[in-house]
Amino acid sequence: MSFLRRRNPATPAGPDFDVLAMDPGDWPGNLGAGLLPAPDGSCQGVFLRYDLFGGRGPAMIIGNLPEGSPARDIEIDNGEIPFEVEQLLLALENDEDVTVIGSEDIPVMQGDNLLVVRRIKLSESRISCVQFDRSDAVLVTIAAWDRPITDDLYALLKPLPAELFRQG
Repeated sequence: MSFLRRRNPATPAGPDFDVLAMDPGDWPGNLGAGLLPAPDGSCQGVFLRYDLFGGRGPAMIIGNLPEGSPARDIEIDNGEIPFEVEQLLLALENDEDVTVIGSEDIPVMQGDNLLVVRRIKLSESRISCVQFDRSDAVLVTIAAWDRPITDDLYALLKPLPAELFRQG
């Protein structure tokens, strides 16, 4: 997984948290990763892009944003879309004006743990979006294009070690 390693020391050294994602070996398409740098060079989040469409755009983007990340500063109640939805639309070259039209909290069992998932309803019905908080206060957002996000997906999510994102 060398594509996740940082090559330039001027860019962020990587997150100090594990990134919750699907193991690349469990995904039949292409995987890409991006870091959100802060002006001081620290990592303000990581997003992973899973592409099933043969280079025509991603099927899913999973974001991991720690507390204090400016990408978390959105007002869903005022119709603002999450960062990951914005990234999904950019990657698909879709310039439609998409807004949040509602949200609901849903309990989901993940093994023996109860996970409270916020389903975000968007004006673009082909986008599915969910969010939940990890125990270390990292906000995980999943945005999928033209695929529903089912409870089975949460069982596939695993932490990727932070070492994968550090300069080697």
